[in-house]
Amino acid sequence: MKETNESKYIQQHLANERTYLAWIRTSIAILGIGFLTTSLHSSSSGENDFQELITVLISGISIIVGLFLIVGSTINYYRVRKHINTQTFTSAHVVIIFMSIVALIILVFVCMYLYSLNR
Repeated sequence: MKETNESKYIQQHLANERTYLAWIRTSIAILGIGFLTTSLHSSSSGENDFQELITVLISGISIIVGLFLIVGSTINYYRVRKHINTQTFTSAHVVIIFMSIVALIILVFVCMYLYSLNR
């Protein structure tokens, strides 16, 4: 059996696949936040425009970010695969910063929504 370039870096490729699957699980969780917020809001009583706005923002941002994560993680998987094979790997610090900011924004909106429920 002929050894391929990828077979030289099996551990790195397996780690890349695990990372990809972790990003997919994360995107599904973020999508779930969007759908959960909508379903929780529709089951709560009261007509509050502020709560409605926050619910729409949380749902919209979560769904858009979740979908972008699926696309972005797939692109990143193939980018890292290429870098592993050519031994030119660079870290994805921009992605980490971006995801941290997005998570903080979603958390702020969720806190605002929960605060508005208790008023």
